[in-house]
Amino acid sequence: MTADPLAPLLALADIAPAVERARDQVDQAHRHRALRRHGGQVAAEVSLRSAVASAALEGHVHEREAVRSGTVTDPVLQGALRVAGALPGLSELWPKAPRQALARLHVLAARDVVSEAELGRPVADPVVAARLDGLAGLVAGGTKVSPLVLAAVVHGELLNLRPFAGPSGVVARAAARLVLISTGFDPRGLVAVDVGHREREPEYVGAAGAFATGTPDGLRSWLRHYMAAVEVGADQIGLIGDEVLAAAS
Repeated sequence: MTADPLAPLLALADIAPAVERARDQVDQAHRHRALRRHGGQVAAEVSLRSAVASAALEGHVHEREAVRSGTVTDPVLQGALRVAGALPGLSELWPKAPRQALARLHVLAARDVVSEAELGRPVADPVVAARLDGLAGLVAGGTKVSPLVLAAVVHGELLNLRPFAGPSGVVARAAARLVLISTGFDPRGLVAVDVGHREREPEYVGAAGAFATGTPDGLRSWLRHYMAAVEVGADQIGLIGDEVLAAAS
């Protein structure tokens, strides 16, 4: 039997406990009482906040309330909103045809940003193509590690490769969320991980650079950041849920 290629990541110092802590935090957040009757409202707000955060991480910063009011026409922000809204509908395609799902994410993210000829088409680089194939193999059942670890690897690898023109980071962050949704870890897409990345942006940028080195310390740095961002995203469920309950009372 072939060894799981991602299993060694859990042997890195502090990573297994960090994964467990993030998972427990998400499990607890998923029990928030607002989700019983107002789950749709919470999910919609998570989608909005995630899109605003993801666009900001691409350098397109906008106030959330301005976005909510519909006055922001920035194409990168609009692309991030389209991507966030499309994730539930792509969750079944993702594990079966991840490269097709990535192409769809790029079309949604980069419309009106890059040329039509570039939409959905990875850059013509054999190294990038080979690594995308490897990533697709992991997504399609090539690993049995926690979805949190797989999501972190998908995110880090896509950030490093930048396989698409334009807002490739929006695609990377969305793909990581697709891992969590499609595996059933976060089936309703409630964990606003991108908000965690935004709140810890200097760490996010530094850890992504560390991941790109491929060293054990670099991978550990990225995984630690990713789990911390998941915890922030889980906290958002409670914050949003409380707001929704207060508005309904």
